Amino acid sequence: MPTYVIEREIPGADKLSASELKEISAKSNEVVAGLGEPYEWITSYVAGDKIYCVHEAQSAEVVRRHAEEGGFPASKVTEVAAVIGPATARGT
Repeated sequence: MPTYVIEREIPGADKLSASELKEISAKSNEVVAGLGEPYEWITSYVAGDKIYCVHEAQSAEVVRRHAEEGGFPASKVTEVAAVIGPATARGT
């Protein structure tokens, strides 16, 4: 299944309380469960006025559907072309 990075512009995202982040997470899980097709939320990073999410889905359209049904923005949805890290330099 393709992996996508979703950029969500949310002013004050880094000021959201633990309770607010819990609510957002619960809503996302609820929407994923109701999509009726393969979809996995891997992780999200809160940074400044944005939340960057990593999801696996059949298509970018499904990612956008998740955002629409959840009521959270998907300002930019980009399919991941490759994953690299320190081990990449060693060829492992």
